[in-house]
Amino acid sequence: MQAKPMRPKRKPALKTKYISPNQLRLVGYQTPYEQQLTTENRWVQLAGMIPWDNLVPYYEQLFTSKEGRPPINGRVVIGALIIKHYLNITDRETILQIRENMFMQYFLGYSSFTNEAPFSSTMFVSIRERMNLDLLNKITEVVIQHGEKGRIEGGTNTVNKDEENHKSDQDKSAQAPVEESVEINEEEAKITHQGRMIVDATVAPQNITYPTDLKLINAARKKSEELIDRLYHKAVHGNQKVRTYREIAKKKFINLAKKKNKTAKEIYKANGQQIRYLKRNVSYIDRYIKELRESNIEIPLKKRHWQYLETIQEVHRQQWEMHHTKTHRIDNRIVNIHQPYVRPIVRGKDSVKVEFGSKLQVTLLNGYSYIDKLSWDPFNEGITLLSAVEQYKNKFGFYPKEILADKIYANRANRSQLKLLGINFKAKPLGRPSQNGALSNQVSPGERNPIEGKFGQAKVAYGLDNIRAKLQTTSESWIATIFLVLNLLNLVRRSTLLPNLSQILQSIARSLFINRVPNYLFYTSSLRATPK
Repeated sequence: MQAKPMRPKRKPALKTKYISPNQLRLVGYQTPYEQQLTTENRWVQLAGMIPWDNLVPYYEQLFTSKEGRPPINGRVVIGALIIKHYLNITDRETILQIRENMFMQYFLGYSSFTNEAPFSSTMFVSIRERMNLDLLNKITEVVIQHGEKGRIEGGTNTVNKDEENHKSDQDKSAQAPVEESVEINEEEAKITHQGRMIVDATVAPQNITYPTDLKLINAARKKSEELIDRLYHKAVHGNQKVRTYREIAKKKFINLAKKKNKTAKEIYKANGQQIRYLKRNVSYIDRYIKELRESNIEIPLKKRHWQYLETIQEVHRQQWEMHHTKTHRIDNRIVNIHQPYVRPIVRGKDSVKVEFGSKLQVTLLNGYSYIDKLSWDPFNEGITLLSAVEQYKNKFGFYPKEILADKIYANRANRSQLKLLGINFKAKPLGRPSQNGALSNQVSPGERNPIEGKFGQAKVAYGLDNIRAKLQTTSESWIATIFLVLNLLNLVRRSTLLPNLSQILQSIARSLFINRVPNYLFYTSSLRATPK
């Protein structure tokens, strides 16, 4: 007879009396800060799993000069990035959360609670520019390697270990980056193939308006008018500014944009009108710059203005060529004047045919995701598989034993090369299926679900579907930090999976009155031991 399952005890709500806000005073408010921090808090646990002594030097080596003000603490910078993307909040909200949360301040290495902000929220842009994609990928690899080593060894309290690291942060801040050293015995040195590698590609869309030719040309025209106003010099160009017909152009654009149903003829006509307005403005800009140079007057344009000028000139060239040839395709097509590096990437999905952002190829291994390639131009995934395999070998010292990939990777060149390397490539076989087991090496339904689930987790919960950075370098840093957070979450899950599973098995054993089972059987790392 099975025992009845025990119902969990419900915690009653706190019974506190209502107090009018007029009676509350900060002077007499009782604060719990004299109490010790609980080790069950997620930020306290996560702080003990990150090798800060090995990560901080990677940030500090970016500052080679010894003059001037010293840089911000590397642990504060890296920790703030993790907090921001862990909670998927804005830069300002991140600083406010750190100021209000003592557990987050402990995570950043603070010795006591403070109401001061660690740095201005605008500093996040400079931080993302410094911590590029390669640096964050290296940090991710160090964190994974340290976490797997600590999980295998076990027996050490991560919270106490973090306290020791916190005390020695200042002493080790000037040393070079330290990589985790893993001892390899003779048996491991003989391994040539190990692990299951799942490969797939996705797109990280940028936070831009959906581009149409009409909206793009209108935005370029408005920016050209701003440049004309900035370049105009009364002493050089006369008392009257050149005519740009901006009000007429704006009215024509709005009249068509407000219509729900637009015919192809109307769109073609409106595009031609806006292109001609833009062409006139670009010629005026060139004339103003030439006259300023002839008069030996400094051109009042900053670096970003020159970049805008180059962008709108290229937009005019591309749109005029497509309008003249009546086509909708051109190489290196610009879809946003503020982010000219973004390209349209055709995905062929039912919901979204075309996405606008960066395309990245990701490898999944034991729940950890590695960015193999990130490109702003569309690429065929089939030609990148072998480079991903070589990156796998450089990381771990051996080739994968098995590769799971989509059918786009399963071309003849990849199949033959992987066969020479002795790697089992699970994909749909070419040609007509035979009756003698040709489908035995095919990917079964659900085997590639982990990497699809990883993409869904990154896009739904952590903002991979809406990259809000404005620069190319900061966008790449944004994406790399998201995958760093995903790997930290997987590390936490793997470190707490076995203890939770052992507790479940013990509770089942107690409910079945099997109290004679030794406890150590529930703590084996492989979970293959069974009571005899």
